[in-house]
This record gives sequence, structure tokens and C-alpha cells, in this order.
Amino acid sequence: MRQPIFIMGSGLVTPFGLGIAENFGRIETGASAIASYANDDISSSPYYAARIADHIIDEPFAKMASGAAFTKLEKMMILAISQSLSQVEQEIGKRTALIVATTKGNIDVLEDHNDFPSERAYLSTMAEVVANHFGISTTPVVVSNACVSGVLAVAVAKKILESERYDNAIVVAGDLVSRFTLTGFQSFQALSDAPCTPYSLNRTGISLGEGAAATFITKQQPKNNAIEILSDATTNDANHISGPSRTGEGLYQSVQKALAEGELLPSDIDFISAHGTATLYNDEMEAIAFHRAQLQQVPLHSLKGVYGHTLGAAGLIETVLGMEMMVQNKALPTVGFGVLGVSKSLHINSNPQEMTINILLKTASGFGGCNTAVVYKKVS
Repeated sequence: MRQPIFIMGSGLVTPFGLGIAENFGRIETGASAIASYANDDISSSPYYAARIADHIIDEPFAKMASGAAFTKLEKMMILAISQSLSQVEQEIGKRTALIVATTKGNIDVLEDHNDFPSERAYLSTMAEVVANHFGISTTPVVVSNACVSGVLAVAVAKKILESERYDNAIVVAGDLVSRFTLTGFQSFQALSDAPCTPYSLNRTGISLGEGAAATFITKQQPKNNAIEILSDATTNDANHISGPSRTGEGLYQSVQKALAEGELLPSDIDFISAHGTATLYNDEMEAIAFHRAQLQQVPLHSLKGVYGHTLGAAGLIETVLGMEMMVQNKALPTVGFGVLGVSKSLHINSNPQEMTINILLKTASGFGGCNTAVVYKKVS
């Protein structure tokens, strides 16, 4: 018999602040954290992004540790994990894994104005710093697979726990808006000239964002609000280094395989937390894939219009908020959505509403053709 794996005890660090309640409430009102920046420390030209003000991180961090030894991203991850652990009863032991998801990690330490040694840019080093802060003795697992990293890390945790090697896993994901990431997307001409508008006819590209999320994954069923990681699948369409498959093949296959593992029909899915980057090709690809999977009638949203694209953190941030939707039976809106601008019909949730969500499908896609789907089930 398959070992059920549960997800609980989550934390968030975003431009809106710390914690699920603060973030959930702001999104319900239709708020967006995306703002215009010009002539700052990472770009001389104007851009739109969702950036975290220093005081949001530094003030709460100062109450728990000295901030001098930690980078901005490390502080964000530690704060997210601390929130998560405050909600669980299990102790961290030798059978607790730490899984760290990110695309670029401490890439900002390579910039001229940074005081940290360049070695801090190694993802393994960053993960060790976080592990050491919490006294985690196991070797951290780093998941860095483009923009599916945060979602994939949950799937990796599920498989690690099913292998019987560990009893629990702490999953944390985070990324920054940096000169490196900003100029990279500028070179693709992929940045929107206004706050991004997922799935909309007038969409012109992504807005970048920064944030962190963490959650605790365990074999022990929580006493309240138990959510099971029911199934998962990851595929690669091998289409292009940055462009998604025009047929949605990779995402379609990951969804199909996740549904098959969970012994589910498309009609069993209550809500989809989609990727929805607001680029022309990504949103079109998703619409085709969901249509092929017979999910076009299932309500879905993208949270990119709220936080921008937080890269490797996006999938876990969206998962944490998706689980809160399941608990509250409330669907969060697709902030920024206007007129549908993809070739296949989709049921875009454009306003917050009461909705029973027992089974949630979370999807993500990324550079290199990677696609991940994870299904969550509310069991209490």
C-alpha cells in the first residue's frame, strides 16, 4: 500500500509581508505587489517588478538572529522556514531532509556592491548556510530546474519520504530580482512594459518578482486541515532552451501522468493553480495543454499578476496559497486578467469567490522544456 504523504506548516515572505494570512487577504482584494522602478541599483532603465523592501525582512530577522552573516535570500528562506516550523509538532532530527529550490540563489553576491564572498553564490553553500542555522545534520538537497523548481521540490520530497529514507522534509524555495535575472529577461525582450496580465489579449510579457516560501512535509497526518500530496509527474518536451512546446506536449504529459498516478479523471479536479507567466507563448501553450487534457472547464488562476514571476520560488509560493484556498474554500483571483487572449477556451477565475476545493492541480513550466504537475487532496 502506498505511504500517504502530507503537507503542512507553511510560511511566506513576499513584498506584502510575512505569513499566509497577510498575503491571502491582500490577494483577495485584488492587490498587486508589482511596481515601477527606475535608476536603481540593478538597472538604469525603468522596469516593473515585485521587490521586497529591506525592512520587511530585516526587522523580523533581527529578533531571531544576527543578520550580518546572512544574505538577503538566506534571510528570506530562514524566515519562511521558521514560520513553517512554528506550526508543526515534529522535531528536526536525523531523518529530516532539507530541500532547497531556487534558480539563481545568491547570484547578487557576484555584483560589485556586495560584501559577501563569491563562493556564497554556490547553491550548495547557500543550502548549507540555511541547514546550519536550523541545526539540520542531513546533507541538503538542491533542486534547481528553472521555473518548475519550487513545484518539483515538493515532488522530490514526496519521493524521498516514500523511499523510507526520511520521515519528514522541510522544503524551501526562494529567488531574487537581481541585475543578472533582470538583464537576462531584458535580452529576451520578455519583460512587460506594465504589470503583467496573464492569459490576457493585451499581455506583453512577464514582470519579475522576489519571494520565498517553505513548508513541512511528513508521513504523519495532521490533526487539522490535512492535505495529502496525492500524485506528481515531471516531463521535458525538449522543444527549445527558452520556448515551450507549441503543442503543449510536455505539460499535457505531466498532467496526464499525475492524474493517472492519483487514479483521477479530469472531472475530479476542482481548481488549477497554473503557471500563467503572461508571455505570448507560455499562456498559449498552457491553454492548448489544458484543453488537450480536458481541463478547459476547470476554474484556474495565475498569481503572476500579484507577485510577478518569482522564478524558482513561484511554484511553492503558489502551492502554499493554493493549500490555503483548499482550507478556506475560497478561490483567489487572477489579478490583472482582462480579455481572454489564447486560442483555446479557459475558465479563468478573475474574482475571489467561495468554492469547495477538495482536489487541486498545481502546474509549472520552465526553460529547457521542463514541466511539473502535482495533485493535492484535502483529507480532513
